[in-house]
Amino acid sequence: IGNTVLHILVLQPNKTFACHMYSLILSYDRNKEGPGSLELIPNNEGLTPFKLAGVEGNTVMFQYLMQKRKHNLWSFGPLTTVLYDLTEIDSWAEDQSFLELIVSTKKREARQILDLTPVKELVSLKWNMYGRPYFCFLALFYILYMVCFTMCCVYRPLKPRTGNKTNSRDNTVYVQKMLQESYMTYEDELRLVGELITVIGAVVILILEIPDILRVGAAKYFGQTILGGPFHIIVITYACMILVTMVMRLTSTTGEVVPMSFALVLGWCNVMYFARGFQMLGPFTIMIQKMIFGDLMRFCWLMAVVILGFASAFYIIFQTENPENLGQFYNYPMSLFTTFELFLTIIDGPANYDVDLPFMYSVVYFAFAIIATLLMLNLLIAMMGDTHWRVAHEQDELWRAQVVATTVMLERKLPRCLWPRSGICGREYGLGDRWYLRVEERVDPNKHKMMRYTEAFKAQDNYDKGLEKLEINRNILYKKEVSALSLSRSTSRTSSHRGWEILRRNT
Repeated sequence: IGNTVLHILVLQPNKTFACHMYSLILSYDRNKEGPGSLELIPNNEGLTPFKLAGVEGNTVMFQYLMQKRKHNLWSFGPLTTVLYDLTEIDSWAEDQSFLELIVSTKKREARQILDLTPVKELVSLKWNMYGRPYFCFLALFYILYMVCFTMCCVYRPLKPRTGNKTNSRDNTVYVQKMLQESYMTYEDELRLVGELITVIGAVVILILEIPDILRVGAAKYFGQTILGGPFHIIVITYACMILVTMVMRLTSTTGEVVPMSFALVLGWCNVMYFARGFQMLGPFTIMIQKMIFGDLMRFCWLMAVVILGFASAFYIIFQTENPENLGQFYNYPMSLFTTFELFLTIIDGPANYDVDLPFMYSVVYFAFAIIATLLMLNLLIAMMGDTHWRVAHEQDELWRAQVVATTVMLERKLPRCLWPRSGICGREYGLGDRWYLRVEERVDPNKHKMMRYTEAFKAQDNYDKGLEKLEINRNILYKKEVSALSLSRSTSRTSSHRGWEILRRNT
């Protein structure tokens, strides 16, 4: 019952009342430090009161709980060294990481906790000591891996075509080699080494990604932008395309160019995932993801309807015409592709001035140009501009959340020998087996005194403004009263000016 009340207090809107009641309930807890403490009992979602405060973005309750966990090590003048308890904060030995819960929640207030002590110091320590070097090395390794895969695709086994052409539009001059003919020369053996590296890399990607999908859940794993959801889809699809290409090569099945092309596009697009490690490029990946999966996905439905309708109309108009004179619409698939290019203004309107074109072609193309180019493309630009404006206002906050998510991912997947635990063991200070983070806090002794001066002078200025408004509203008719008020205002301005001079000298 006490643990349930603690969870309810974390959700209370009255933060001051919740903090006092929280302390009152814990004062009756018999196991304050042991494993049976009320603060360590999770709810049905596996969240303790401390983690629940982070997920809900309750910064007041979070700071209150952190003040209870800190230990002042020593003080010297304005400098104070504090030990913060990392229990439930550090993701090193946590199955359900506190940092991962913060960056995966949909509440924006939760990300503000990343700027509070000691979370900010802990993330900075992990990222600067281990996260950034490992992430940069991983990015370099992945680029070299993609270069290896690209070279294997460029020099894939091909042989000249031996059969005769059956269609005048057939332009094929090379065909794929059979498996027995693909690995005969020294260059083929060198390519085989690169292909083996590519396949091993694809298997490693699946081995690393599948356990996280099973642990977190597919909806949450692929749906969180900060966690890199779309990039996880891209890299898993890439690995599957590599394995499909390998099976087609081993079985000598023609058409391996299809999965190979998809793998090349997806593999190189996944390089954008590593931009999150840099503050200049990280927010742009967020913008690209939100534009693609927000604005562009909604726009594609409208674009598909328009292209389908006008492509059908163009095909019907040129169905009776000679395709040699205007071949952009000679069959239905080519009509769809040509209409798509016209929609994006990649090509100009096809025309042949040596022959007479159907009159309906001019009418339909005029309507298509108005709807597609002038209306829909400008609508897409406006939608993307609005998304850019919204993301730009929180780009620093999103980038810090990306850094936290990347740090937690690397810490979870790298061996323990490569990522030691951050902080100081409490045994060195007689605080048990818990781990602590040492933070040096500097307190300015004149800060509160100067704040009182500022508030006093600010109140004096507000009083002066109030007197001025009172004079205007009442339309004072007597010169005596006007002079008196003017004298009081000049006196107050003089005292205010003198006060600011004192504040400036003290500063």
